[in-house]
Amino acid sequence: MSNDRPLRVIVAKAGLDGHDRGAKVIARALRDAGMEVIYTGLFQTPEQIVQTAIQEDVDGIGLSILSGAHMTLFPAVIEQLKAQGAADIVFFGGGTIPADDARELKEAGVREIFTPGAPLSQIIEFVERECGKRRELVG
Repeated sequence: MSNDRPLRVIVAKAGLDGHDRGAKVIARALRDAGMEVIYTGLFQTPEQIVQTAIQEDVDGIGLSILSGAHMTLFPAVIEQLKAQGAADIVFFGGGTIPADDARELKEAGVREIFTPGAPLSQIIEFVERECGKRRELVG
């Protein structure tokens, strides 16, 4: 993996959640910050998201869930990353996720959870820092 290319990140929507405005705002903010962003579109399965991540050689996956299915879909992505030997990809998410669930998801391997209203600058800084660390390790 070359360190001279921009960070590459997937922004994904999983399950039956049809609300993607927030995901598009995040995708645009990351792109405006100089990253290559792949938006997967709506109704993706965890398997599709991870396969796209591997095929596109991404540094991170951002999963947006507003449907309430976060306790099912986030762990399914973590499981797929491990099964595909790609657990080093930085996996973060956002949506309407209660604090107790966010703690549990972080314990399961989600790197960070951003809730509605999180400053875009905070999300960008997280992705730059964590995906940059991954790039240095995988390098």
